[in-house]
Amino acid sequence: MSKPLSEWRYFWYLPFIGALGYATSTIYVYSLGPFIAPIQESFEWSRAQVSSGITIASFLTALFSIPLGILVDKIGPRRVGITGATLMCLAFGSLGFATGGTTNWIIHWVAIALATVGVQTTVWTSAVNSRFVANRGVALAITLSGAAVAVTIYPIMATYLIEQFGWRKGFMYLGLFWGLLVVPLLALFFRGKQDEIRTQVADSQTPQDVLKGLTMRQGFRSAPMWKLVLASSFFSFTAVSLVVHYVPILTDNGVEAMNAAGIASIIGIFSIIGRLGTGFLLDHFKAYNIGALSFLLPIIGCTLLLLDGTNPTYQMIAAAVFGLTLGSEVDVISYLGAQYFGMRNFGALFGTLVMALSMGTAFGPLSAGAVYDAFGSYEPFLKGTVLLMAISSITLYTLRRNKTADEIDP
Repeated sequence: MSKPLSEWRYFWYLPFIGALGYATSTIYVYSLGPFIAPIQESFEWSRAQVSSGITIASFLTALFSIPLGILVDKIGPRRVGITGATLMCLAFGSLGFATGGTTNWIIHWVAIALATVGVQTTVWTSAVNSRFVANRGVALAITLSGAAVAVTIYPIMATYLIEQFGWRKGFMYLGLFWGLLVVPLLALFFRGKQDEIRTQVADSQTPQDVLKGLTMRQGFRSAPMWKLVLASSFFSFTAVSLVVHYVPILTDNGVEAMNAAGIASIIGIFSIIGRLGTGFLLDHFKAYNIGALSFLLPIIGCTLLLLDGTNPTYQMIAAAVFGLTLGSEVDVISYLGAQYFGMRNFGALFGTLVMALSMGTAFGPLSAGAVYDAFGSYEPFLKGTVLLMAISSITLYTLRRNKTADEIDP
């Protein structure tokens, strides 16, 4: 049996289980919307106060990205993922006990932030990358589509539970339900190659002693590391900002709010297409070429909006290309990370890229808003996006000059 077929035969379930784990990491983001209004009413808070928890969680998650990666490398993704998913569901459910005090609210979200560390992208991609090589692109695409599943079902589930039981029990029941669904499946089926190695080697050894790839020193001194850091941070800084601010961009160009929301929904649809399509392409073409091309797409969207932001056709095309790129982002970075770092210290080295992505996400939308406040228009930010994404695309293309992990002597 060929290697591509054997990967799916023996590990077909792993990307799907990984997708559920990845969806767990976003439960506090994609389900919060339905809770905002009832919490506002109960505590007499502003929406900014209610939403502040996401900022706390995202920032702390970025700080712990590298330590989490080191832990995954040492003990394997299985124990980290099971523990993280359990703690996340418990921490999320505990929001039902919020008292309305600012300190109490911060404490709850710090708990969520700490739980989020154990369900970061690194955990799920580390396991999938260790099992899939010939079909790595598609396997990663399935795993990372967990975010699309989350954004689809969490708001519906949260809304139903709030209507039936109130917002406090809504938090508790959603956390309980998701935990009972996901944690047993992780316990039964979630195992990376690192976990398998741990049961086979001597107690004095770790998966790092057996798996192939760069040492930490080699990884942090390699050109691909810093090229990927630059591309990751520039991408999340700009592309995520475009998604967050897309409705305001459209309404500034005369589109009614409901129509703007409808056009913006195209981003979500095309992000799924982009994710699966990119996964297929990564398995059949040079990854640095696919990455370079996918990072050029936002330039098309920004250029159309700069040429005529009031044109409905341009608005929809821009939404589509933003979605395609958003869908390809983590797939490309994770695939290239595994290719250039290998699996020996993948968790720690990829954790650096996760930190870059997280920091870009944390500050990009804020910067886009600041640009608008300063200039009364998003035009300077759109022009800046064209420049930064061009740099990112060129940077990824130059990876063709660098050796992959398999070509470097340990």
